[in-house]
Amino acid sequence: MNLYEAIKNKEEKISVVGLGYVGLPLAISFAKVADVVGFDISKEKIQQYLNGVDVTKEVGNKAIKETKALFTWEEKYLKDCKFHIVAVPTPINTDKTPNLKPVIGASETVGRNLTKGSIVVYESTVYPGVTEDICIPILEQESGLKCGEDFKIGYSPERINPGDKAHRLENIVKVVSGIDEESLEIIAKVYELVVQAGVYRAESIKVAEAAKVIENSQRDINIAFMNELSIIFNKLGIDTKAVLEAAGTKWNFLNFSPGLVGGHCIGVDPYYLTYKAEEIGYHSQIILAGRKINDDMGKYVAENVVKNMIKADKPIKGSTVAIFGITFKENCPDVRNTKVVDVIRELEEYGINVKVVDPVADKEELWNTYGIKLYNAEGIKDVDAIIFAVPHDEFISVKLEDIKKLYNKRWNGYSSVMDEVAVASEIEREKPKYVLIDVKGIFNKKEAENMNYLYWRL
Repeated sequence: MNLYEAIKNKEEKISVVGLGYVGLPLAISFAKVADVVGFDISKEKIQQYLNGVDVTKEVGNKAIKETKALFTWEEKYLKDCKFHIVAVPTPINTDKTPNLKPVIGASETVGRNLTKGSIVVYESTVYPGVTEDICIPILEQESGLKCGEDFKIGYSPERINPGDKAHRLENIVKVVSGIDEESLEIIAKVYELVVQAGVYRAESIKVAEAAKVIENSQRDINIAFMNELSIIFNKLGIDTKAVLEAAGTKWNFLNFSPGLVGGHCIGVDPYYLTYKAEEIGYHSQIILAGRKINDDMGKYVAENVVKNMIKADKPIKGSTVAIFGITFKENCPDVRNTKVVDVIRELEEYGINVKVVDPVADKEELWNTYGIKLYNAEGIKDVDAIIFAVPHDEFISVKLEDIKKLYNKRWNGYSSVMDEVAVASEIEREKPKYVLIDVKGIFNKKEAENMNYLYWRL
């Protein structure tokens, strides 16, 4: 009986190492058909899961409470497992180079608890070569076992889209790879237990690693092109969204839109590929150009906030700007590498006070990572400008007439009641402008302008 049959018959266990946005759905899904140990080094996170709280918002509290998976921060339970899935994050350092510490640490943990006949599969996004050149030596050193003889290894890139309720683990084709034909077949069959869309057998581990890293690089480049178009059209006084809607009527026009590109995938993965390219003597041109455009968009948005405030005769230093949404994407609590923070930091450079509202964001992670606290929507008043940065469902239903109530009523530089009375007729003739920055274009532009908003979007 091979390992696949043993797992299917619940005679051997699966471990999922790293229980974040990728690992948790994996553990929950596999636990429906197999015995699963879910391991994470964060005791606090595990405690939340044991209390039935889904901090990722990916599977929901009900699924956490009902799952048969064993959640633990104690690595000794990994010794009971024969099929290990490593799903830890792969961030970048401040100099944009790959930070492989989580993968290395996870490899050491698995290695210490590795037994003969096991298979280790990595899901973390890496550049081609990491699994075989970095992870295998660590596993061998820690376990005293020999890869290919005592244990096998594979790579199956994660394709889960955080916050996306349509494209889930079960209905996305899974790319799988193994160090040899035997391990490839077992890995494929194990994933087929939960992936209804089926699996694609890549011809090698390096091919699977490369396939993953270019998926997000391609998307990054396409969005960078849209962001560059937005900059050009803004200078020309043309509405980018209107242009894209017109161009989109052609059957083969790709459906991308401008925006702030952050998060742990699209804003990070291209640097893994360009790092490896540099290592072999090739300097990336297109990929890095796209990255530069996208990395600069937070500053660009902030500059346009200030320009529009000046147009509306709003004071800059000491003014207050409200930002709705700070996560890296809509309907997802993840604030890792969010570019909304770049907007905030740039505005603060101008001496602007920023208040952030986000009912979805992970408050604790936001504070621990960036030192930014959240406000309730009720606490927003007397602001000089408003930015809708992330199109959460809660924000899409907001009405323009309700937003007006949040602005400072002392407009256009008049600071006293006497001033306001003296120029009442002038204000009547030239009504104040309500500065509204709608990054992703969730409001109707013409409607906003008709309601006297000074409206701007990418």
